[in-house]
Amino acid sequence: MLRELNGDPEEVNAGSWATSAAAPAHALNGTRGRPALSIVLPTKDEAENVEALVARLETALPDIPGRRYQVIFVDDSDDDTPKVVEAARERSRHEIVLIHRPRERRGDGLGGAVVEGFRAATAPWVCVMDADLQHPPELIPTLLREGEQSGVDMVVASRYNEGRSETEGLSAIRSLVSKGLTAAAKLVMPAGVRNVADPLSGFFMVRRDALKLDTLRPKGFKILLEILARTPGLKVREVPFEFGRRHAGQSKAGAKEAMRYLSQLWQLRFGDTSRRFGKFGLVGALGFLVNMGLLALLTDVGGIYYLLSAIIATQGSTLFNLVLTEAWVFRGREGKRRPSVRAVLFFGMNNLALALRAPMLFALTTGIGINYLVSNFIALASLTILRFGVADGWIWAEAGDEEKKGCWYDVHGIVSVQSDVRLPELERFRVDPLETAPTVRVHVGSVAAAERTAPAPGATRARYVEKLGRFGFGTQIDIGPDSIEVVASRLLRHSPHVLYTNIVEPILRWTFADKGYALVHAACVAVGEDSFLVTARTDTGKTTTILKTLDSQPTWSFVSDDLTLLTPDGRVLTYPKPLTISRHTLHAVKRPNLTWKERFCLVFQSRLHSKGGREFGLMLAQKGFPAATMNSIVQLLVPPPKYHVERLVTGVSVQPTSRLAGMMVIQREGTAGQVVLEPKEALEIILENCDDAYGFPPYHRIETFLQTRRGENVAGKERAIIASALADLPAWLLKSPTRDWFKRLPDAVETALSRRVAASAPHVRRSTMPATPVPVNATLRPE
Repeated sequence: MLRELNGDPEEVNAGSWATSAAAPAHALNGTRGRPALSIVLPTKDEAENVEALVARLETALPDIPGRRYQVIFVDDSDDDTPKVVEAARERSRHEIVLIHRPRERRGDGLGGAVVEGFRAATAPWVCVMDADLQHPPELIPTLLREGEQSGVDMVVASRYNEGRSETEGLSAIRSLVSKGLTAAAKLVMPAGVRNVADPLSGFFMVRRDALKLDTLRPKGFKILLEILARTPGLKVREVPFEFGRRHAGQSKAGAKEAMRYLSQLWQLRFGDTSRRFGKFGLVGALGFLVNMGLLALLTDVGGIYYLLSAIIATQGSTLFNLVLTEAWVFRGREGKRRPSVRAVLFFGMNNLALALRAPMLFALTTGIGINYLVSNFIALASLTILRFGVADGWIWAEAGDEEKKGCWYDVHGIVSVQSDVRLPELERFRVDPLETAPTVRVHVGSVAAAERTAPAPGATRARYVEKLGRFGFGTQIDIGPDSIEVVASRLLRHSPHVLYTNIVEPILRWTFADKGYALVHAACVAVGEDSFLVTARTDTGKTTTILKTLDSQPTWSFVSDDLTLLTPDGRVLTYPKPLTISRHTLHAVKRPNLTWKERFCLVFQSRLHSKGGREFGLMLAQKGFPAATMNSIVQLLVPPPKYHVERLVTGVSVQPTSRLAGMMVIQREGTAGQVVLEPKEALEIILENCDDAYGFPPYHRIETFLQTRRGENVAGKERAIIASALADLPAWLLKSPTRDWFKRLPDAVETALSRRVAASAPHVRRSTMPATPVPVNATLRPE
């Protein structure tokens, strides 16, 4: 089946298709229904490769009923490639689309061809690969399966994954050049590019909806680099592959493409900045003329000493520069500071530069004897780059999306949070701004200023400020009839983990309880429709146990690691925070997907954010030290090692909701064994573990305030919810001095499930919620 486009960009964008005159009537049958995958093949004089490529695609793509594939050739050829494509479609069971671009539209290279292929693609997933068979079609099902099951936005077939170099299909020289170009990209590009082992791969798969095609400005053949640089926040997985040998024809790589690549690299990394720097430099040059004119006028005509003249001239040229910089260089930029503040900072910067310039001017003029005008030019030029960096990155810095709108989170439609700063622990619940008011609003600012405002009608207030005042940890919480307003000190803007753990999470715990849900301190795994809690005292080894269990039980699903939401009727809702790991945790899993840099940093993070570190912090708090402030500064300097589960366990899936079937308590003390727990005993243990997790300041200072909001006993409501959820369910205490709980959990789970089957009674009390695993890093929307 063949559909052919004439390369008209408007036709491509509109999705208006023209069938080839040679295509039979049945060729349009493939247009019914949406294909599962579109494969984009940019071609340039590949006539000798097309037939073999289509044949291998026919073999590689699985023949699954109801699952179609679309193959799109975007052709810039002057040979017979279009004719060969048309001939190949006669033997293909898949839909084949041909877009032949005229000469005048090939200036953007193979990257531009790929973008046109994206626009023509109709499937949710789009695979990009070369047509010369150096990219094996047999890997396509693996890439698609990885993308659909892991929940990422992109899967890259990597030549350098996990430290390996699979470039046998390249000559030694081309392999060396390829590695050099890759190193250059990772050296200068942002983290979104650096964290991908092979950002120059031409073989990858991407979710069509994750792309913003209008932002792509390809020039050359490294389209993956373009996508990674211009689409921040993409979730990427890499799959290793062996680079094959070219089937026929000549490589398009050469000096011209190398120059295009370097140009692309410059534009991606410094494009907008270089234009602004050019404008800033021009304004500076004009300001330099103003400065030189004023300096000469004041010194030669006015007879003023040249250093004093330089100070006065700087004020005049600064005013001139400020007007042009505001109106031209940064025109249209929505800065985070008011114009008056920018003016003060700009004058301050230029006068500070003068303070740096004056000694240089004195040394050059008086010390060396250079004319003062030449000395002034040298001093001004040497500080231009520094001034631009301060102006661009600080004075006229743009307000990010988080500062403009705040970050919004919606937890299963139960509680919503709006925060001035990003809360990494809630990232899986991130949503676009909601139309309704948030349940909890978190503002970072002056706690002292917030204290001077009166609480809203019907609201109650609590405050906690450590001894360092506005420079330290502090918070004010107002609980109103319908919402909760939180003000956190400015220090916490730079320590979001502390902001969440010490302030937001305790508020959420009791807010959930007030709404009929319990946020319990327990991990949770799912086996089919059933899920099992795993709870323990803090720092026992619960995270390691969960990871080892998931690693050894591939059919089990992840629900939560640290906190789990329960309903009174025994439903379980996932609460997938990133897992806090240690070097010991990392060694417990088979193939963690961490970079060498992350592994290296883990050495220091593990020592600082350890059980000993936590106990030391609690000891300081008991002695009256500003422990929360110290903790904020420590986590600002050395963030805790937190990673989502898919970075640690390959192929794991998350179950958003299921029914509770039992609970296991793991304990390190005593001899190995298994003890059946009575319902009341199990309830007391999980409540004690919940309280143990919230021991750090300011929790105990505001605990009663949070538990008795609006005069209600919310703690009692939470206890009743948990008791109802655990009623009639088995619970065990698993003791193991060797921490081998992951080996014993499957037996306990099997026992619980077999008992329920043996009872042969309908599970009336429990809700039968759907329990189909979904990708672990999929955004969780309200139910």
